[in-house]
Amino acid sequence: MDEDALLAANAAYYRAFAARDLPAMEAIWAEEGVSCVHPGWPALIGRTPVIASYRDIFRNPAQDAVAAREEKVLIEGVDGRVFCIEEVGGGLLLATNWFRAIERKWRLLHHQASPLAVAPTAPSRGPKPSFH
Repeated sequence: MDEDALLAANAAYYRAFAARDLPAMEAIWAEEGVSCVHPGWPALIGRTPVIASYRDIFRNPAQDAVAAREEKVLIEGVDGRVFCIEEVGGGLLLATNWFRAIERKWRLLHHQASPLAVAPTAPSRGPKPSFH
């Protein structure tokens, strides 16, 4: 379970979100131990309320598109985290997507996005930072 596979799982999350594809979103999430904090929402604990939140978001015709960029990866054992900037309706959020390797697939355990107080700086021309 390497960095490329983790980034692919993270990209699948954002594709499912962009397509408003609830079955694809359900396939990304783990069966147990999940939680989610959407911006301005209370913490959602458990698969049922988390999946229901995406169902409600996908039904909202005014929901802005969400795109991720500037992914940074941290892998420790069976846990992998992707930190990224989400662009939503012209605003920026900082997101954490926490995955766990379950049956040789990265499955999402926790998503949290919150407003970004300061815009990220332009990337340097040096080597790309890595967390592992």
